[in-house]
This record gives sequence, structure tokens and C-alpha cells, in this order.
Amino acid sequence: MKAKWTGIALTLLLAAVPLARAQDSTSTEKKSTGTEMKDATKTAGNDVKKDTKTAAKDTDKGVKKAAKATDKDAKVAAKDTEKGTKVAAKDTEKGATVAAKDTEKAAKKTGSTVKKGFNDAEHKLKKSDDKTAETKPADTAK
Repeated sequence: MKAKWTGIALTLLLAAVPLARAQDSTSTEKKSTGTEMKDATKTAGNDVKKDTKTAAKDTDKGVKKAAKATDKDAKVAAKDTEKGTKVAAKDTEKGATVAAKDTEKAAKKTGSTVKKGFNDAEHKLKKSDDKTAETKPADTAK
């Protein structure tokens, strides 16, 4: 019978432990609702402050990356523009040289044509042999 009573006592003891644990803490120091709200507000404020700092850091990093990329793109664009300008200058110079040669050729041709024409106009007039017999005067009496 002693074993039976020992078993019952042990069962009661084991059943009482979870009930004791489930009770509120035995400390006499309880916080009021106002204090709990203040603590929650502080915690929320600290969280916001921390998140704001993190966001500021991330934004700063993003701005720096964007500035670096923009600077790089501007340098590339400047190089491309410089190359384009050099190519255009070379092409313009070549075009000017070709145009000058063509103009010179045209001037030579025009000059020789003018000269030739002038020589043709300068030729000596043929003397006519006063052959009036072949030409009959017009009859106005008819």
C-alpha cells in the first residue's frame, strides 16, 4: 500500500509542476500599462532611427554608384565625340582637297577654252574679192 500512496503522491507532484510554471511570475514588480506603452514607444523609436540610418547608408551608396556610372558614361561619350570630330575633320579635309583639285582642273579647262575661243575670234578675216557680180541688187521696180 505504501507503493500505491507513493505513486499517487508522485503523480500529484508531477501534475502540479506545470500548473506552477503556468502561473504569473512571483515578482512583486509589475509594470503598469502606461510604462509598457512608453517602453514600446522607445523601442519603436529606436527601430525607426536604426532603419533610417540604414536607409540613408543605402541611399548614399546608390548615389555614389550612380555618380560613378554617370561619370564613366560621360567620359565614354566625350571620347566618342572626340573620335567623331577627328573623323569628320579628316573627311572634310579630304573633301576640300578633292574639291580644290577639281576646281583647279575646271579652271584649267575653262581657261584653255576661253583662250582657244579667243584665238578663234582672233583669226584673220578673209579678204573678199569684191565679187559683186554674183550678187544681184534687189529689183524694187517690179
